[in-house]
Amino acid sequence: MIEHNSLTPPRAATRMSRLATPAVRWVALLGLCAAYLQGGLNKALDFPAAIAEMQHFGLAPAGPLAVATIVLELGASVMILAGFYRWLGALGLAGFTLMATFLANRFWEVSGDARFMMENSFFEHLGLVGGFLLVAWHDLKDGP
Repeated sequence: MIEHNSLTPPRAATRMSRLATPAVRWVALLGLCAAYLQGGLNKALDFPAAIAEMQHFGLAPAGPLAVATIVLELGASVMILAGFYRWLGALGLAGFTLMATFLANRFWEVSGDARFMMENSFFEHLGLVGGFLLVAWHDLKDGP
């Protein structure tokens, strides 16, 4: 029987560590940022719709807030993917997502099917917030 200690990881762990490459890390970060890249590009390409979205949620002034949202979604995503102040981009998207979640997914105010969908979306977005906080924590703890 082979004994394992902290210096000799089991075979499965050794195989899994092969996934810990810069390319896999970048693909994971891309997945985390995908909705923000898509959202920012859609808003930039259809600015009237971005303004309408701000107005739908009662946000004013709608134009400047739409511009700020586009800049944040695209800029913070690029920062994360490029590793340029990654922690700052991650904290920016975490804070933005948390605020947007409480604004757009108030499941406690609705009932029926709408409640189920909003509640799912609410907690999925909290998961994104957690993911961005982990990115920031890792970047600040270990460096880029």
